[in-house]
Formats: sequence, C-alpha cells, structure tokens
Amino acid sequence: MASESEERRVALVAEDRLFPVEGRSRDLARALYDEVRDLPILSPHGHTDPRWFAEDQAFPDPAQLIVTPDHYVFRMLCSQGVPLADLGVPRVDGGPTETDGRKIWRLFAQNYHLLRGTPSRLWLDHSFQHLFGVDRRLSAETSDWYYDHIADCLAQPAFRPRALFERFNIEAIATTEAATDDLRWHRMIRDSGWQGRVLTAYRPDGVIDPEMAGFADNVALMGQQTGFDTMTWAGYLDAHRARRAFFIEHGATSSDHGHPNARTEDLPQAEAAALFAKALRGDCTADEADAFRGQMLTEMARMSLDDGLVLQIHPGSRRNHSDQVMGMFGRDKGFDIPGRTDYVTALRPLLNAVGMRPDLTVVLFTLDETSYARELAPLAGVWPCLRLGPAWWFHDSAEGMRRFREMTTETAGFYNTVGFNDDTRAFCSIPARHDVARRVDCSYLATLVATGRLAEDEAPEVARDLAYGLAKRAYKL
Repeated sequence: MASESEERRVALVAEDRLFPVEGRSRDLARALYDEVRDLPILSPHGHTDPRWFAEDQAFPDPAQLIVTPDHYVFRMLCSQGVPLADLGVPRVDGGPTETDGRKIWRLFAQNYHLLRGTPSRLWLDHSFQHLFGVDRRLSAETSDWYYDHIADCLAQPAFRPRALFERFNIEAIATTEAATDDLRWHRMIRDSGWQGRVLTAYRPDGVIDPEMAGFADNVALMGQQTGFDTMTWAGYLDAHRARRAFFIEHGATSSDHGHPNARTEDLPQAEAAALFAKALRGDCTADEADAFRGQMLTEMARMSLDDGLVLQIHPGSRRNHSDQVMGMFGRDKGFDIPGRTDYVTALRPLLNAVGMRPDLTVVLFTLDETSYARELAPLAGVWPCLRLGPAWWFHDSAEGMRRFREMTTETAGFYNTVGFNDDTRAFCSIPARHDVARRVDCSYLATLVATGRLAEDEAPEVARDLAYGLAKRAYKL
C-alpha cells in the first residue's frame, strides 16, 4: 500500500492515454499526435458565457467554476442520490440551495469516485494536472487542499478568463445566444480592444418552437427589436433576417437549432403562413408545432444561402425528462436523454429544396449512434450541403469518438465531417476535450496506416485537418 507521501505525488493522467496498445500502432499514434498537439483550438460551437470575457473578472470559487455549472458532473452525482441543491444548482422555484463553495466542493470530492471511467474524470484530471499543477488525487482527504490550491490560483491574474483563453491557445470560440439577445457582452468584448475572437451563434429556438414557453411573447419582442410586423408571416421572416444580420455584425458564422427531431418541411407559403398564425394563437396540435419547426429549418436554410450562416441541427434530445427537476431547477439540468432519430425521411424536404447547393453548409449532429452508418454517413456522402458534426454530448468520449470514425469514414470519408467542437459550458475542460479528440483521431489514423488503409505520408495531413483545418473551413473561421 502506498504511503501518504507517495499518494501525494501522482500523475493524474497517463502520458500515452488513449493510444493503441500494439507497439507499432502506438508509435504511429504518438508521432501523429506530436504533429497536432499544439495546434490552436477552434471551438466553433459551445456555451461558455461571453460575460466572462467581457468583464474579465476572477472566477468566484472552485465549486462555481467546476461543479455547479457542469451537468456532466452533477447528473452523475444526482444518479447516486446527491441532491442538486446541495451542489449549488440554482432553483427557479425560490427554494434554498447551498451557496458555500467549500461545502459544495467537499461533497463533490467525497463522491469523485463516481466519475471513474467517464470522460468527465479524464477532463477533470487533465485540468487539475495541466492547468492547476496538481499532483495528488481528489478525495475526501484532499478536498480542502484542492479547494485552497485552486482558489489561490483563481485569485491570480493568470487565471482570469482572457488569460486562460490565451493560455489555452484558443484561436476562436463561439458562444450561443437566443435570437432576441441584445449581445451586450459581445459588444463589450469588441469595444475593449482585446484581440481574443469570441463569436456568437444565432439560436432561434425560442422564436421557432411553438411549444416553448413564451413563444408568442418572444416573437413580439423580435418585432420590437427589428421594426417588422412579426404578427404576419412575411414580417416574421424579415425579422429573422434582420436578427441574423445583427448576429453576423457581432461575429456569428453559424446558427444552431436544438429541435426534438430532424423533421423538415417545405410547405407552400400560404400553408406556412396559416400554420404560423395558429402557432401565435397557441392553437397548434403537437404535430402542427412539429411541422412548423420543420418548416422553419427549411426557411433558415434558405436564409443561409443569402447570408452565409452555417446551419447546425441538434435533434434527438428528449429534454427535461424529470418533471420535478424541471419545476425546481429549470431546463438543462442533466435530465436530457437521447432518443431514436430519423434523418432520411425527415431531412428530405429540406434537401430537395436546397440540398444540392454547395454554397450551403448544414452540419448534422446526433445522439442516436444507430444512425451513423445507416443514415448519416450515406446522406453526407452524397448531398453537397451536408456535413457530419462530431460525436456529441453522451458520445463525446474516447469510445464514442472511435465508434463515430469507424461507422462514418468508409461511407462519408473525413472531408464530409467538420473536425471537433467541444459544445461545453465548462471552460477549463476545453483543452482536455480537444486533447482527447486529437488523441483518439490520431489513434484511429495510426490503425488505418498499420492495416494498410491509409498511406503513412498522408496521415499527418489528415490529422491536422481533423484537429484544425476542417472546423476552420466548415465554420468559415
């Protein structure tokens, strides 16, 4: 059994993590990884808070930075009976929640073993070791030492958001804002003179989904912001165009759509207008609301042909599965669950309307791995507008990324994908997530080389494209 002093000096992450076991393949993977490990990070889709970079204030405490905002972390603890309120997750019903950062951190540390074998553990240990210089494992015994050490780091100017942005070697990062957001933080960043590229992305779900709370009010607000009569179908579409232009002025290169499924429609404009009127009145059936969302994906694709925004579709999440958690804590609190998703039938109206246009880019994400080889790769392997987003959310893991490459590459190739994006609110995990993606991709390429399916002199170029080039081109960065 290791002594206390030995336990206090450990490498939290292995140097050859995620590389193949077989010797030649491991050597090839190492060599490829050396080509890409220090490339700049492009984060073209994510959910970090632009206010961090606008105000550049110190993060409040370790728990508020690492535990409370990260649904990957608190959902696992919740599954073992740890109350969300005890982890400091804010309540929307006005009820009490823990605010003492040290208490939250102690509870997190006591349950850290629950994350063994998960990508969260790999990301956290990477951050602890490489960002905060920690050389001991997190546990109940080391909890206070960790908290004090990280708190001391966060008090230093080198750990302010802009300094970390530069330390992480981030070339560009995109946040995600609602269509009616005033983008004040993005303006503050722009006016500050700081050179970090923090872009926004147009997320119009609140003004597209008739089943979302406040839909009609959001549409009315969009009319006030743009001066168009959003009580009419034509005015509503014009308001979208105006808001998209406003977002583009603030750096947006993409729109983002989190729909329950991938359904699209291409209705005659008179039918679309009638459906919109029903949506405003709150008279839509569930199927009509779904049809309206589908129509709006096609309308957004047409607008992208005019203004150049990349269209991202994130379907298949059965959101807010717990009514109790939704009522107490609100949306996006770890209870979003993957569901089966159809793409072939669902996307056909949009693709037949605009899918042959090579100047349109539609990035498809999925939470349904069964669709990779059967639907997504064949679709992206023929339609000029389609690209495949990386393994996402529940599959943003070493095994998930490997399965994605194995099931899509033979049909869609590498160049109908868009590299990697981290899709995270957890700022400190960004380098760790990109490191995992680069290691997994290099390991996959090494296997192709070792088995004679990829020339060894071609592999470094592919590795660089997967780590950097594909995202830069697809997202126009």
